[in-house]
Amino acid sequence: MQTNQLLAMFSGSLLLLGLIAYLLGRSKAARVRASGASMYSQPDQYAWFTVLSTAGPALAVGAVASILMLSLGAEVSPLYLLIGCLLVACIGLVVGIQMVRPNFHARQAIESVIRFILAGAALISIFTTLGILVSIIFEAIRFFQMQNFWDFITGTTWNPGASFLEAAGRAKEGASAAQFGSVPLFAGTFMITFIAMLVAIPVGLLAAIYMAEFAPARIRTIAKPVLEVLAGIPTVVYGFFAAITVAPIIVGIAGFFGLEASFNNALAPGIVMGIMIIPFISSLSDDVINSVPDSMRQGALALGLTKGEMIRDIVVPAALPGIISASLLAVSRALGETMIVVMAAGMRPNLTANPLEDMTTVTVRIVAALTGDQEFASAETLSAFALGLVLFVVTLALNLVSVMMIRRFREKYRVNNL
Repeated sequence: MQTNQLLAMFSGSLLLLGLIAYLLGRSKAARVRASGASMYSQPDQYAWFTVLSTAGPALAVGAVASILMLSLGAEVSPLYLLIGCLLVACIGLVVGIQMVRPNFHARQAIESVIRFILAGAALISIFTTLGILVSIIFEAIRFFQMQNFWDFITGTTWNPGASFLEAAGRAKEGASAAQFGSVPLFAGTFMITFIAMLVAIPVGLLAAIYMAEFAPARIRTIAKPVLEVLAGIPTVVYGFFAAITVAPIIVGIAGFFGLEASFNNALAPGIVMGIMIIPFISSLSDDVINSVPDSMRQGALALGLTKGEMIRDIVVPAALPGIISASLLAVSRALGETMIVVMAAGMRPNLTANPLEDMTTVTVRIVAALTGDQEFASAETLSAFALGLVLFVVTLALNLVSVMMIRRFREKYRVNNL
């Protein structure tokens, strides 16, 4: 019997057992209640507890068995696993029916199960982050066994260079010729991200202030959805726009002022990336600004402040933690962008402070290292994991700094309003 058929049989059997558990639990609770006994919960709550005691253990056993089979490579017959899960469900059904008695708090038991499920959902992100970190660390360690960590962090030349020598049987010569200095990659990443933030934060914040404080309802209902459409445009389209439209305009403007600019420059993807992430800042900032209580606005206006002063001194400080969070989300989005940079800024690692020159980012080099005909165990391929690890640490540091800033400002604002 095929696995999908067994899965359908298991789902149908479990639904049938759950229905039986609900009916039996409710009928028993109703009989006990009709006999005059004082019960801590309603009959429906006892019925749902019986359903949970039936389906919960069976699903847990199935999930644990599946994880063990995948992680340990154990081979268990799906039919035997199905039979075992259904036996566990039957045992849970019997136990659940026996628990239907006057002194049992079924409602508290259900709430405990729900609390456990919610806590598990909250832990998924933590375990996922740990899994990502562990998978990156082990491969990064293999890279740092080939290359010096300090040279990787402080080196100013990125030239993994010699995969063709390795393919020709000259691996030692290729390894000695390779250079893995990550400074040009991170310099390009931070420069393009900085340009994007110079575009996105002022425009997004001012747009949010206008829509929240000045725009009529009719204009707001049209402008906000139109602005949020920018978030749904594929990054490839933004890349075309940056390479075909924005980059030539920048070259023309630079030539007008006597400056030399490359058609693959950092300014074009930075500007277009900033346009792309405007909705992240404007939409979230608009929601945060709207959540500021109107009593604060009315109190500021009653004390004689103008509307502009009220927005500057009351509304924006009160909404600043949310604005910082929105800006951090935008920074993370910009740090991970790849396609716009590939199409408009090029792929050459170039350590320069001139945004009119071509450069590349960490994510672009990660993609380049993981696509190609080089071996997975080569230093060039493993360098992608080292770059990912450093980028992970940088992003984590930005998150920690932003959290500290938000907490400090909240404490200051709370003190100032006591």
